[in-house]
Amino acid sequence: MDQGFPKADGSRRATPTLPLGFFALEPEPWGAPLVPSDECREVFAGGPCLGDPDGDGFLVSAGPRSTVVLHPQDAPGLQPHPDWKKHSGGCCGLDGQSGMNQLCPCGVEVGTLISECNTAYELHLDPGRVRSTTD
Repeated sequence: MDQGFPKADGSRRATPTLPLGFFALEPEPWGAPLVPSDECREVFAGGPCLGDPDGDGFLVSAGPRSTVVLHPQDAPGLQPHPDWKKHSGGCCGLDGQSGMNQLCPCGVEVGTLISECNTAYELHLDPGRVRSTTD
């Protein structure tokens, strides 16, 4: 219900999908690359239905399955992608459609933050690029 409306900090994003300190696994394909589809369905879980600008159909995610979903503030060490224009997208936040936009301090792309006014507010980490530790 609060998507798109300004918050106290001026942002226009939804309430986080997960509370701080929790995680979930997204079993469906999530994030880029986006591929053509004949049916209008969410481009990925938590995303809108997108028309294919190169055809008559729609786009859906062919990204990795089992992405690790976090509250964005649970990964304070991640940094925005330096090629911001290529990896940002969205009108009032990040729409998650332009590939991974979060880097670990070593510079490796590890995840995608979505914070757009018409999407969920969450961080998806690529399961092939991160691992769980007890440190």
